[in-house]
Amino acid sequence: MEQDCSSKTSTGFLPYEHGSQSFRSSKHQIDILEDPVIKNVIVLQTVLQEVRNRSAPVYKRIRDMIQNPEKHFYSFTNEHHRETYIEQGRGESSNDRNDRAIRVAVKWYNEHLKKIEAEEKIQVIFLTNDRTNKEKALEEGITAYTCEEYIKSLTANPDLVDRLACVSDEGKEIESGKIIFPEHIPLSKLQQGIKSGLYLQGTYRASRDNYLEATVWVHGDAEENKEIIIQGLKHLNRAVHEDIVAVELLPKDEWVALSSVVLQDDGQNEDDIEIEEEKENLLKTSVNKDMLRPTGKVVGIIKRNWRPFCGMLSKSQIKEARRHLFTPADRRIPRIRIETRQADTLEGQRIIVAIDGWPRNSRYPNGHFVKNLGSAGDKETETEVLLLEHDVPHQPFSQVVLSFLPKMPWSITEQDMKYREDLRHLYVCSVDPPGCTDIDDALHCREVENGNIEVGVHIADVSHFIRPGNALDEESVRRGTTVYLCEKRIDMVPELLSSNLCSLRSNVDRLAFSCIWEMNHKAEILKTRFTKSIINSKASLTYAEAQMRIDSATMNDEITTSLRGLNKLAKILRKRRIDNGALTLSSPEVRFHMDSETHDPIDLQTKELKETNSMVEEFMLLANVSVAQKIYEEFPEFALLRKHPAPPPSNYDILVKAAKSKNLEIKTDSAKALAESLDKAGSSTFPYLNTLLRILATRCMMQAVYFCSGMDNDFHHYGLASPIYTHFTSPIRRYADIIVHRLLAVAIGADSTYPELTDKHKLADMCKNLNYRHKMAQYAQRASVAFHTQLFFKNKGVVNEDAYILFVRKNAVVVLIPKYGLEGTVFFEEKGKPTPRLDYNNEVPSLTVEDTTLHVFDKVKVNIMLDASNIQHQKIRMVLVEPKVSYKVCRRKKLFSSRW
Repeated sequence: MEQDCSSKTSTGFLPYEHGSQSFRSSKHQIDILEDPVIKNVIVLQTVLQEVRNRSAPVYKRIRDMIQNPEKHFYSFTNEHHRETYIEQGRGESSNDRNDRAIRVAVKWYNEHLKKIEAEEKIQVIFLTNDRTNKEKALEEGITAYTCEEYIKSLTANPDLVDRLACVSDEGKEIESGKIIFPEHIPLSKLQQGIKSGLYLQGTYRASRDNYLEATVWVHGDAEENKEIIIQGLKHLNRAVHEDIVAVELLPKDEWVALSSVVLQDDGQNEDDIEIEEEKENLLKTSVNKDMLRPTGKVVGIIKRNWRPFCGMLSKSQIKEARRHLFTPADRRIPRIRIETRQADTLEGQRIIVAIDGWPRNSRYPNGHFVKNLGSAGDKETETEVLLLEHDVPHQPFSQVVLSFLPKMPWSITEQDMKYREDLRHLYVCSVDPPGCTDIDDALHCREVENGNIEVGVHIADVSHFIRPGNALDEESVRRGTTVYLCEKRIDMVPELLSSNLCSLRSNVDRLAFSCIWEMNHKAEILKTRFTKSIINSKASLTYAEAQMRIDSATMNDEITTSLRGLNKLAKILRKRRIDNGALTLSSPEVRFHMDSETHDPIDLQTKELKETNSMVEEFMLLANVSVAQKIYEEFPEFALLRKHPAPPPSNYDILVKAAKSKNLEIKTDSAKALAESLDKAGSSTFPYLNTLLRILATRCMMQAVYFCSGMDNDFHHYGLASPIYTHFTSPIRRYADIIVHRLLAVAIGADSTYPELTDKHKLADMCKNLNYRHKMAQYAQRASVAFHTQLFFKNKGVVNEDAYILFVRKNAVVVLIPKYGLEGTVFFEEKGKPTPRLDYNNEVPSLTVEDTTLHVFDKVKVNIMLDASNIQHQKIRMVLVEPKVSYKVCRRKKLFSSRW
């Protein structure tokens, strides 16, 4: 539903220094309610019920305010109070009945306050944006105002006016009044059209690289028209990234291909639609008929998914102007027009803005100022921005959540040992990155009497501490995953668990869930068993320390012998997995070395993977597969599993064409065929080519997702070539693993079940949230790397490095710098300068700039520097140095492809 403060919403009471008021706009004016100035509020039950039905996020924000002792917000159950409950009259609508209930409650509260003996009489004031309700209230002798009237009367707090949501779209429309966008079809007609097949419903995904282009992912199981391209301002028709929209397909002769043009909205031509139309012509190009995709236009909005957006104010050039454009940090979000008197103060600051509406005659949506986060470029501010932008829950754990933690000092009791096996005698060790404190997993390997080998994977028993349904459990599932930023970790569970009681540190007794195999020397599994256990790790090693022990000629202690046994078996397991068609792809990962005092990055290098990384990975994969088989066997309808869908053939086009340009053939009809052809694809004169092909192959992949076995029939994990898979090995940092632990515990009789664990619909909803949280965590991590990369080059100055071309666009090339694992875009057009002659060949693929032709995988040299000319979007700028072309300019691109 579009936010429109003139529509009927809800209300509550607001006893305040000036008197007692009732809010009739708690859904739309939530930002005002959250302001520290607004205190001592009574929220009616009528309000809470109505808000809950309309907007779950706003309802949660109101509940949070009620629970915040500093705000003094209270709820009053007026629907259950004898003197304020009313029946719905004959012919009276629910809305009118609720309006009347609120007026009755306001009058009762006024009478109630008169009985209080106080020096100053407290008056109740009724606030509403519903004109009819306000008139009725005035007729009944209730003092009533609109929200805007009341907030503007608070002269001691003039900044509150900026936070008012737009009451109607009328006063903020652009003066020309020219209609830019087609009208949205009403929801009732949209639903009929979707039912009849005239329209398709889907999720709108704006492009990061081209503000005039988007795709809509159609809901439902039909393979046909799964992804629809939307091009051009009128066809985008005021949809915002992640909205649920209705789309009408265009005739086939109007279908297009995704453009290869990079277009950013510079906000300079907000009223000049002709310039936008010129830019739209750039998207049109002659392409092979095979590349044309279903194309459509947005005809209506089914559900807005607007959230508060972080970004910066683009101050108007007009002196004393109150209307300004806000530029969001996320390039997929359009600029937002806001009114503020604080423009001078907010310039250069990171701020939060909310959208209120988007009228047909406005190039941009209208919104209002919510909050100032701090100065742009400040490390704390930028970290806060990226956490908010990626919807990462990062507030400190509440006292209610912390109350469910074990009381310290904690020790293992007889009751804890009831269903556990004592494995403290085993030579167990953990192998992790340096500085790791949340140690989820540990391993052991020993020869048994019959000559076979026993291997154990021991995982932190987090589900012992987090019991189903309590506040700690609810907060953990809401967070879904731990988020690792360059200098900060946002824990899924409180630190007492993540870094202490659950962490499998060395030389302390810890509760674990163990998966133990008996194998022969060919790494073939003969027996598998699962048990809750107690372990005492004998060593917490880094990958480098474990590698040193394996390679040492002098060390032969139990831990070293165990590591050598594990490493030997891991090599066999890995070869078998790859022979079965598992993919070994590549994605450049970077590590920053920080200055110990300033905490600024002083060095940046790609992570070096050791044999021991692979050793640990093999046994984690094996444990995940073994547990997946067990829980599916026991709970065929309720197993939480993880799958990796096979990419559609068209995803591989870019990889196949790039390989073909180097006279190499990549087969993509199966994961095994792809793996084999990648193994063969190489060049003795160009050793890095194989890595580039694997990086490109990674970009072709789909996202792996969690799902409930009773709600799906395709379990296959494409990348691992495994028929079934789950996540069991990281319960400190992934909530999915906690559910898997609970299922496994019930399966082996070590714990009892509970209703939600065997409700496939609730599990499916949980999987949806976990998939979203994992995706956002990935993006937040990449944004953190991008920000620290900017800090690194800010201190480094101009750097000249070798690079390889990964992608060719119509007006740019995307390059990878292996030394830094850094990706960026080199542009060949610059505003205000003559454009060089560009010839783009999609089939080869190549781009000819004047007389220089650039191909995918060409080795080039680039200058890298920080471009801080636009403080809103500071970027890494890359300029082509070799081969030398007549004209060049560049900007920073996203660090990784969003497909991976």
